[in-house]
Amino acid sequence: MRICFHLTLVGLALGGTACFAASSVVRADARSGRLVRTVPAPAASATRSGVHEAIAETSRRHDVDPLLVQSMISVESAYDPFAISPKGAQGLMQLIPTTARRFGVDDAFNPAQNIEGGVRYLKHLLTLYGGDIRLALAAYNAGEGAVAKYRGKIPPYAETQNYVYQVGKRLGEARRTAEAPARETPVKKETPRTDGYSRIVKSVAADGSVSYRTER
Repeated sequence: MRICFHLTLVGLALGGTACFAASSVVRADARSGRLVRTVPAPAASATRSGVHEAIAETSRRHDVDPLLVQSMISVESAYDPFAISPKGAQGLMQLIPTTARRFGVDDAFNPAQNIEGGVRYLKHLLTLYGGDIRLALAAYNAGEGAVAKYRGKIPPYAETQNYVYQVGKRLGEARRTAEAPARETPVKKETPRTDGYSRIVKSVAADGSVSYRTER
């Protein structure tokens, strides 16, 4: 659930977020219980197009804005399905193990499962906070307890405030991009006449005779 690490320069507007691409994954061996580090092979399901399809389908089922989910993943993991934060958050939507279990995720490094769990958690938070995206994001990053502690306000943590800012910024950009084609649809213009006249006008007299004239 945490972004991998943050670089805050001067104020939130200059805050940066960076996530490392995990070159290896640490998991507990099912039989021995020991932690085993492995290097995952690229999976076809982890391609950007496949991830976007999963986002669209999962968001539709849970009635969540897919652009919001895309913005979160961009900040959380930079679309790395094997990302692991220093605090143990895993996968595309950086689910901590307790949150993954809470929402039925068996393998947080499986893109489809991770997105399902992350979107379900996000939907829960949006419902909890009456659709307030900023509070939902704050709770996603810092936990519901932190938002409750500060009585329904974004906790005064630099990481959380920067997270809300960065996701909001990307969401705004994504929505403007999505609306751009509609705004920029070219208007068909009439080709100007080159004979010195603009149109021909038809007139019908009282006796039924018809005449035509040109107007400039």
